[in-house]
Amino acid sequence: MPPTPSSGTDRMSRTTVFTPRLHALLRDHRGEDVFRLDADTVGVAGPEQSDRILAARPATERERPTFKPLHGRSIPRTEASTVMQAIGRDVRTALRKPVQGDVDLSGEWPHVGHVHLRDLILGADPYRLRILMDRTLELTPKLTWSVIAVGAALPGRLRPGAPVTSIAGLTANATGYSDRRYAMGLYRRAAAPVCFTVSTLVANAYWLGAPFDDDTPNEHILYESMRLLPPSWNILRNASPEYPAIDDRIGAGDDVLLLPLLSHRDPALWEDPDAFRPERWADLDPDDHPGYLPFGHVSERCWGRHMVMPLAGLLLDVLRADGMTVDPGQATAKVPLAGLLGVDKVRLVRP
Repeated sequence: MPPTPSSGTDRMSRTTVFTPRLHALLRDHRGEDVFRLDADTVGVAGPEQSDRILAARPATERERPTFKPLHGRSIPRTEASTVMQAIGRDVRTALRKPVQGDVDLSGEWPHVGHVHLRDLILGADPYRLRILMDRTLELTPKLTWSVIAVGAALPGRLRPGAPVTSIAGLTANATGYSDRRYAMGLYRRAAAPVCFTVSTLVANAYWLGAPFDDDTPNEHILYESMRLLPPSWNILRNASPEYPAIDDRIGAGDDVLLLPLLSHRDPALWEDPDAFRPERWADLDPDDHPGYLPFGHVSERCWGRHMVMPLAGLLLDVLRADGMTVDPGQATAKVPLAGLLGVDKVRLVRP
């Protein structure tokens, strides 16, 4: 797996190792706007083409990452909105809690951060729900649905009005095995990405950029880490008649894979594109910079962005106040091929 070096003082000794497919995309297609990936898929990284494609039509239900059909049931936008409002209330509640002065967040990230967030946000929920936050379930959908099936079949249901999170409360009215399984699936779909994403963003930031200057804002650190390791490194749009009209290199039967992984490192869009430089965001607007799509397109932003940024900032505050740093003995970190782009097994230590 070929390496991509980080930059900076202590960062110079760290090497970020992309999985071969990601490395090949960066090696072969960086700086290109539209290119063929295989017989029926076209890659798009040019900011103008990306903008026009994403604005051409709304995402279909199968293109929505969190709210694709569940067990064959479509998830209407009204229901998806209710679910996101519930987890949003839970995140706001967690953010209002006093910061624990004795919390120890040293260890292997993003796992440590994920467990901390799970307990901070969802700690009051019953075990049958909290177990759905286990990162092991990311290994295979079959394992995830096996755990959900067991939990839905167990006796003893959540009572309406029980003192649990808002997102757990949505499962209280589920009656019958099928409805309970569906409700538990929605719980995981909404809650797990918040914990997964935030802990990964913070792990990425520390690996790419620590130590940070004291006067560097958390937002700038996060914007820059999301540039180099975008949470959504690709955005799929299935073949649609609007796309060949935008660019004749896209055929009528071609799926389109938009690639923030490439546009976020395009030398035409960024000065010193491979360097971690959070100070660049003092003069850039993350909502309208060409090719910058960490949370999707302006026409359909990720619904979780307003939860992710405050939670990531909270974790950064705790880690920075504690003087946490990357283990000086760790020289490499791998970026596996996954939906959520991030370094794996970063060891954070107290000085």
